[in-house]
This record gives sequence, C-alpha cells and structure tokens, in this order.
Amino acid sequence: MAQVLSTVLCDRWVDPSQVHHELSATSEHSFWLDAGPDANLGWSWVGLGTPEPDAAVVDEIVCVPNSQANDTYDGKFRGGWVGWMGYDDSASRAGAPSASDRFSVPQQLWLRATQFFAFDHTRRRMWALAPADDLATFVEMGEQAALATAMPLPPPLHRELVPRHTPELYASLIERCRDSISRGDAYQLCLTTRFELELNEQLDMHDVYARLRLATPSHHGGLIMSAGVALASASPERFLEVSQSRVRTRPIKGTRPRSVDREADAALRAELLQSEKERAENVMIVDLMRNDLSKVCLPGSVAVEELLVVESYAAVHQLVSTVAGTLAPETTVGSLLAATSPAGSMSGAPKLSAMTILHALEGDARGLFGGCFGWVGDDGGLDLAMVIRSIVAHPDGAYVGAGGGITWHSKSADEVAEVGIKARGPLAALGAALPPGWCDIVG
Repeated sequence: MAQVLSTVLCDRWVDPSQVHHELSATSEHSFWLDAGPDANLGWSWVGLGTPEPDAAVVDEIVCVPNSQANDTYDGKFRGGWVGWMGYDDSASRAGAPSASDRFSVPQQLWLRATQFFAFDHTRRRMWALAPADDLATFVEMGEQAALATAMPLPPPLHRELVPRHTPELYASLIERCRDSISRGDAYQLCLTTRFELELNEQLDMHDVYARLRLATPSHHGGLIMSAGVALASASPERFLEVSQSRVRTRPIKGTRPRSVDREADAALRAELLQSEKERAENVMIVDLMRNDLSKVCLPGSVAVEELLVVESYAAVHQLVSTVAGTLAPETTVGSLLAATSPAGSMSGAPKLSAMTILHALEGDARGLFGGCFGWVGDDGGLDLAMVIRSIVAHPDGAYVGAGGGITWHSKSADEVAEVGIKARGPLAALGAALPPGWCDIVG
C-alpha cells in the first residue's frame, strides 16, 4: 500500500546541497536527485528512505493512468522509491550472457522515500513531504541546514587507478568490434571499460559528488547512498520518463569535447552535428528505441519527437534525440524496463547480438554502469537517467565506467580519446588522473 505523505510549502529556500549534507549525516540511506548547481529550471529531490526488501514491488507499479492529487504541490514525484538498476541483471533478463561483479554493490536497490524535500528551481520554492506526525520536525531539520556553517570543499586526496584495459588493448577491442560489424553480426556496439580505485579509507560521497557536479554539471545528476554503497552521477542522459500515459526516452550518441576557445568550441559543435559516423550511430539507436517502446506502447503511437539535436555541457557536446509513445493500459514498471533495458545507447544494435558480442570482448561485469537510476512514483510516474559519467562506491573502493559507440567508420584513436573525455571528470572528483595513453590526445 502506498505510504501517505503530507505536504507543506516551507517558509524559506535552502540550497539542496546543504539539505543533503544535513540529512545524510543522520541516516545511512539518503538520496539527492539533482537539477544541477545554480539551476533555474526543473526540480531536485533530497530525502531519506528505507531499503525496499522486494524489488518486485516496484516492478508491479502500473505506469498508467497517472493520478494527480488535489493540492498546491505540483512536483511530479509525490512519493515512491528512489534507486538504481544495474546493467548486468538487465542484460541477463534480456537473454544475453552476463558476468557477476566481484564488488558487493546490489544490482537493484530501491529506497522507499519516507520523507523528502522537493525543490522547484523555476519558482525557487521548497516543499517538505513526510508523514503528518513527522512533518513539523522534518521541516525544522531542513531549515536548520541553512544555519549550518558552510565549510570549504576539501581537495580530493591523490589516488591511484587500476584500469581494466590499457589504451592499446581497448584499441584492439575496437578493431574486433569493427570485425563483427563487417561480418554483419551487429551494426553498432557500445564498447566499455572501467577504472577502479582500491581504498583503505571511507569516501565522503557528499564531497565527492559536490566536486563532480561543480566540474561537470548536469540536469539529471544524483547521489544515492545506502549502507556503505553509493552512486554519484553527473548523467546528461534521460533514459525513461513516464508522465500521464506518455513515455519518453532521450538517447545520446555522439560526443565532442568542449574548448575554452569560443571559435574552436563552435567548430567542435558543428563537427559533431555534421559527422556522418555520429549521425548514423544516433539514428541506429533511435530505431532500436522505437522498436523497444513499440513493445509496450499503443500501435502507431511511437514517434521521433526530436532528431540529432546538439546539447552542450561543461565538458562535452552531445548529439541527442527524443523518442516517445503512448503506453498500453496496465503497462507496469517491470514490463517497461523489460522492454527497454539495457538501454540501446549502452548496448548496440541489434541489441541481443550486440550484448553477446560485448560480453565476450569486455571480459567482465559492468556493474551499475550502463544501468539506470532515479525515481518511481506510487502514482505510476517515473524519471530514470542513465548511469554514465558516474562513480560507484563500495566498501573496498570505487569505480568509474566509460565507453563509446563503435561503428564501421570508427577510428580507434578517436574512440580511445572519447573514453578519456568521459571518464576524466568523475575520476578527478575522486582525486585520480587518467593513466597515460587515455589522455594524451584528449586536450
């Protein structure tokens, strides 16, 4: 049964970072879904939760219809779960071979949101949602966060990396991808790697995420912490959004680095938009996502709303498209995720063949990387982002995954550099630098 949360508009605005710092100090289960530093659009949610012992409860939520309560709070997330789903279990459920990660990070983790603050960045208003008996105390806790003395963000300690692949080995795997494509076994393959840190000390993940979001701000960032494991993400890619009866996905394929020189930056943006390879790669994934959504949407309702749009972030330009459809009645969260996970942008096309090839090439688990995270509402709405540009922390250390889409036209040196572009921000937040070879031509 859905938990009933009361709502109240708070008297003052408090920065979400301050609120999360206060709440995470009191509980081992906390979340912060982040619209970005200095955001003036969108919503952020910061709160506490309890681990959901049975993930099937989330799977059984019906996505449509989506009801709206008759009160003045108009945030889309009114209560439910915040959490993640990893790549490996999704691949296994889709029929692909998969590996088990040696780190003790659950492939699925959902926190039942027991009390949280909702931040409306457009109107700069802060709401509290909690059980009626706890609401006044919770509001006071949030407002106390504004009185806490702001401490300077400490610099990260220098930490050494253990890369899964050398740049040379990764380049050779790119060529093996191209061989598979030339044989007709796939059209596109999202090849990934991992950079690991072995640590003796416990990470302060609030500070780690604070550094990540300042260096690589994103409208779909987040930090989820639970009993010694955590996900910190500066993801720019929305995987799935369900509102009313509509579902949308916004796959990203195509990346260029940013430049501090205005003319050079504009040239990189134009190069991305005009790249035959990047455009073809994006369109392949758009077609794949159209096919996936058609499994759970009404016939004829799936359409491409935006195609090949460049979005610019602090570190990269990205090529983004939007696919949407009208969900069939009684579609559940579980059936939607089964139809679409893992995301085509993190697997390739055709999806099952691509995942099978990638499993053999990558040689190990992806863990949470390539999965998704966000919220699922009691009312059937959801908003999930891709686990990319992310840090996964566990009791023995942390890891950062990175990768890129490979097509027949891919050039190994460019693809190796793209991995460096994507991984260096999360690694810097941990105090680690890219090993030689990954960053030599990144700039």
